Amino acid sequence: MMGTGQPLKGGLDVNRQTIFASPYLLGFDHLERLLERTARTAGDSYPPYNIEELEDGGIRITLAVAGFSIEELSVTEEDRQLVVRGRQTDANSKTFLHRGIAARQFLRSFVLADGIEVTAAALANGLLKIDLARKQVQTSVRVIDIRTGG
Repeated sequence: MMGTGQPLKGGLDVNRQTIFASPYLLGFDHLERLLERTARTAGDSYPPYNIEELEDGGIRITLAVAGFSIEELSVTEEDRQLVVRGRQTDANSKTFLHRGIAARQFLRSFVLADGIEVTAAALANGLLKIDLARKQVQTSVRVIDIRTGG
């Protein structure tokens, strides 16, 4: 029932209006879910990162991953998301007099638009640099035949 404020399937509130509620935007439900997921992870600040636009129109993401070896990092593309994981192995055999550098794990994800492609990843001086390229999107026009009758 519309307007009751009762949650619908998936926990969405009927009264909540979004830009995706327009009848002219068909099939964009996945974008709304991506925006909600992005909002939930916005407060996570580790590891710090920069995003820059390159001269050739590409994008570079640089993450500060000091203390991580190449074996402790992974960069994957999963369902149109760039996912960067870090897992340091804790040295249990060491006896620390002071421990200010914690071995911690992280997961940082970036949603990739259609046409964005991961081209390279490199680790140097504690910085993980991931390069992305924008493919040129070709516009197309397709004529749909209109039939008569049922």
